[in-house]
Amino acid sequence: MQWQSQATDALGVGDAVLHSAASVEIAVIDTGADVAAPTLAAKRPLTYNAVTRTTNVTDTNGHGTLVASIAAGAADASGVAGAGGDARLLIVKASTASGDISTRAETAAIRYAVTHGARIINLSFAGPTTSAAERAAITFAIKRGALVIAAAGNAHDQGNPVEYPAALLQPVGSSGRGGAGLVVGASDVDGKRAPFSASGSWLSLAAPGVSIAGALSSAVPVSAFPRLASATTGLFGYGSGTSFAAPQVAGAAALVWGVNPRLTATQVARILEQTASGRGAWTPDLGYGVIDVAAAVALAAQA
Repeated sequence: MQWQSQATDALGVGDAVLHSAASVEIAVIDTGADVAAPTLAAKRPLTYNAVTRTTNVTDTNGHGTLVASIAAGAADASGVAGAGGDARLLIVKASTASGDISTRAETAAIRYAVTHGARIINLSFAGPTTSAAERAAITFAIKRGALVIAAAGNAHDQGNPVEYPAALLQPVGSSGRGGAGLVVGASDVDGKRAPFSASGSWLSLAAPGVSIAGALSSAVPVSAFPRLASATTGLFGYGSGTSFAAPQVAGAAALVWGVNPRLTATQVARILEQTASGRGAWTPDLGYGVIDVAAAVALAAQA
């Protein structure tokens, strides 16, 4: 059901590590979330709507609910659990009802998340352009010590364009060198680049991105996402895309930070890169490879 747990060796992480992540807050900046979904309700997430400036983050799109649950949803009777163990969640809605995220809302959301304690910022959206405001918000987050993680985008078959905010984190031409955050591509069940996933010199690493299970918003139609028929509590289903690969990296980063709170955001990023399946070798298809959660946690504990 959650094949990604085996693909990333997340099953090799013990309970003590999962519990240690409670000291880390992940901000999911997206279309909001159904905070009544059991796997999210158990986390009692903080919420903020960057468009209306209220705490109402009702998710009528569904994307944000799925992303948040993949990042750090609590283990539930249905057997679906997020990647971040006991990491805390801050849900920041930055979209209109249609799911569009404006630059103004995005930048306000990033600044809000950072100033309200988020150490990890998950940005599961991408587009072909950037702006001075977006660049300033990303710089603000990085200077305040946050680890910013962005989806690489799903337009490989539409010309494979450079996408933002991803390319602000791992610059074009860097080929994995340096970078101020992590750009996440999607892998398939064979550990190869998913056909839709962006590739290129601005990719950092990868995580599973095909048929990833998570919570669904009760505010979206049944047709919005394929549903998990065996779920006994709440609504669960599947999504494919780099949007659903990125939160797995966010969750893994929370586990790494949980076992070693002394690490900087840059050090957490490098540990995830060094321990990924490429074992230090970078390629344009998968960056440093698919994350290896157990190996990253082990290396962090020794640092």
